[in-house]
Amino acid sequence: MYKLIALDMDGTLLTSDKTISPRTKQAIAKAREQGVKVVLASGRPIDGMRGAIEELGLYADGEFVVYFNGSMVKELGSDTVIHQAIIDGASAKRVAALAKQLDLYCHAFSSELGLITPEVNEFTGIESTINKIPVTLMDFDELHDDHEIIKAMIVGAPEKLTQAISNIPADFHGDFTIVQSAPFFLEFLSQQSNKGVGVGAIAKHLGIEADAVICMGDAENDHHMLEYAGLGVAMENAMEGTKAIANHITASNNDDGVALVIEQFVLNADK
Repeated sequence: MYKLIALDMDGTLLTSDKTISPRTKQAIAKAREQGVKVVLASGRPIDGMRGAIEELGLYADGEFVVYFNGSMVKELGSDTVIHQAIIDGASAKRVAALAKQLDLYCHAFSSELGLITPEVNEFTGIESTINKIPVTLMDFDELHDDHEIIKAMIVGAPEKLTQAISNIPADFHGDFTIVQSAPFFLEFLSQQSNKGVGVGAIAKHLGIEADAVICMGDAENDHHMLEYAGLGVAMENAMEGTKAIANHITASNNDDGVALVIEQFVLNADK
């Protein structure tokens, strides 16, 4: 019996117009009525998740959220952080220097300053608007080495970013968790951060074994949690690499793929 469902947002829970379909919303509500814990697990900051959290009624004691790709996990009712693993200003400077070397842009998220970038680019607005987070224009060299940075990102057009990924030095892979969350976003996290770690922290807190967890996603930043879960589900619209590691492939985010999994494996499991 599955006791915990973790859902990526963009490309998974949300349709292409960034809404939750009525069928998916109903399936989630019915699962919760049966005592199944439902958590959102996103690369977004929590401010960019509030709309979906509120719509699903998850702001309550005993409800959790995984944000910034597992760098932060919070119990929503008490506003208590139960897991945090972040990087620092020195690390962000390394990523910014690499981005410049690769002729790409760099963003970073600071708990104090919001979204940091030395120049506004075509992707800055995507980040700022979707995540409802302010933008601070500053050169990364101005950051103190010990400044708390939640994550850094190399940002650019998909074709340029894809080409650049193969040129990332080996020491970066040893020092960071590196995941692609969208065709134009490559994220550099603490080695102790990923969605699998975040979902695992919630499961451990609740005394739930991994075999009783369902995780659903569509992109590379979902891989760790799909591998962690007893049932790892990829959306039909997922990256091919994501489908390859999944236990199950459901319909797309525009065709109630999340609802179909909940109906099959949770609501109708004993029928």
